[in-house]
Parts: sequence; structure tokens; C-alpha cells
Amino acid sequence: MDQTLFNTLGGLVLGSVPTMIFFILLVVLYGVLVRRPLDRVLAERRARTVGAVEQAKGAIAAAEAETAVYEDKLRGARAEIFAAREARMKQWGAERDEALQQARAATQQRVATAKQEIERSAATARQQIEVLSEALSQQILRAVLPAGVSTEAMQ
Repeated sequence: MDQTLFNTLGGLVLGSVPTMIFFILLVVLYGVLVRRPLDRVLAERRARTVGAVEQAKGAIAAAEAETAVYEDKLRGARAEIFAAREARMKQWGAERDEALQQARAATQQRVATAKQEIERSAATARQQIEVLSEALSQQILRAVLPAGVSTEAMQ
């Protein structure tokens, strides 16, 4: 039985040698014709994909940096506008205060002039009252005293 088994196995191995050679040749040809070009294409695709992702990341980083620059410029412009507005408000306040001060000074000047005018008018009125009161008192005395009495003797 050992002999039979050995002969049978030997025949099978001998008959499978061309199949094994064909299989090995097929594996080698597969590696050369299919596997290597496929690996090359996959590597190129991976490189392009990774490159595109890296390029996209770079573009995103550049866009974020530019956005930060624009935001800084915008903040600076807003600060300048705010400072200019504050300066304008201070200037307007100063102009308003100056105008108020001038108006107060003009009003005080008018008040002082009016007081002087009133004092002059009052002095003139006092003088007129004194003159008129003297004349009125003379008239009253003449009307009250009998006809022959002189008003100058009373004074």
C-alpha cells in the first residue's frame, strides 16, 4: 500500500508540476502586469488626494489668516471712526461751550447796559419828580393859601 500510495502521489505531483508552473507564472505576470500598475495608480491617487487635502488645508489657513488681517483692519477702522467721532463730539462740545460763554457774556453785557440805562432813566425820573414835585407843591400852596399870602415867605 505504501508503494501504491507513493506511486499515486508521485503521479499526481508530476501531473501538477505544469499547473504549478503555470500558477507561479500567472502570479508573477499578475504582479508585473496588474499589481504594480495598480499600486502605482493607487499611490498617485492617494498622493493627489492627500495633496488636494493639504492644499485645501493650506487654502483654509491662508483664508483664515487673511480674515484675521481683515478683521484687524476693520477693528482699526472702527477705532479710527470712533476716535474721530469722539474728537468731533469734543470739538462740538467745546464750540457749544464757547458759544454759550459768548452768549452769556453778550447777555451780561446787555443786562449791564440795561441796568445802566434803567439807572439813568431812574435818575432822570427822580430829577423830573423833584422838579415836578416842587412845581406841584407850589401849585398846592397857591391853591390852599389865601390870595394875598406869598409862598416864598413860607420857604
